[in-house]
Amino acid sequence: MSRSLETISQKQVQSNLAAATSILAGLVLNRETIKKILRSDIMRESVIYQDILEEGREEGEEEKARQIAMKMLSAGFSIPEIARFTDLSPDAIEQLQRQQHN
Repeated sequence: MSRSLETISQKQVQSNLAAATSILAGLVLNRETIKKILRSDIMRESVIYQDILEEGREEGEEEKARQIAMKMLSAGFSIPEIARFTDLSPDAIEQLQRQQHN
């Protein structure tokens, strides 16, 4: 009997989470509304915020590496040299080189 209750309880929790996620996904809130609901200091401490922040930093670093690689290609550096200085793969640099010529 307790196993049945446990299963029912888990299904209810899953159902409630699915419903809440659906509702939240449908909400379009502006920045000010979000700030009123969630305090900035609490958000900054959240794991999700930290993950998003790290992802943004990584994207920024990759973009900067691509910009540097493009300049190095224009200056006549070889693909192995560019790869060594930017940590981009030779394939990624070759793709940038093709884009530069288009």
